[in-house]
Amino acid sequence: MAVGCPFITCAIKKKGIEFCWDCEEGETCKRWKQHREIGKQHDSFKSYQTLEDDILFIQKNGVHDFDKVQKTREQLLKTMLRDFNEGRSKSYYCIATAVMKIEELRHSLSEARKQSAGLEIKQKSRVLHSILDAVARKRNHVLKLRR
Repeated sequence: MAVGCPFITCAIKKKGIEFCWDCEEGETCKRWKQHREIGKQHDSFKSYQTLEDDILFIQKNGVHDFDKVQKTREQLLKTMLRDFNEGRSKSYYCIATAVMKIEELRHSLSEARKQSAGLEIKQKSRVLHSILDAVARKRNHVLKLRR
């Protein structure tokens, strides 16, 4: 039998709320606090580098606005995969689009297009990696899963 997400079980099934950010016990819940603390240093199958910022955004703006931002990220990721993926960069681009600001991603793609015009896909990928790596260093992002 598969184990479900304890947060979804608690929030939706037990309390009838959308998620932990809507819970009155959100600040005192030991399990939620532990998950957030672990997420500051380690990842599992996805990057948790922006977890706290995402929670604050949802609390302030709502899930609908968060979903719109995620759809923009999805489109930027699709562009990266279509135009700059040499076959080995999918995870890297997924993490970059998850942790970087939308404007940083747009600017990086624009710069990569300029700098890689006429290059083969491997070189195009290296150009975008270089640009994204430079932005990530400035902002202290890690563009790989932290184990």
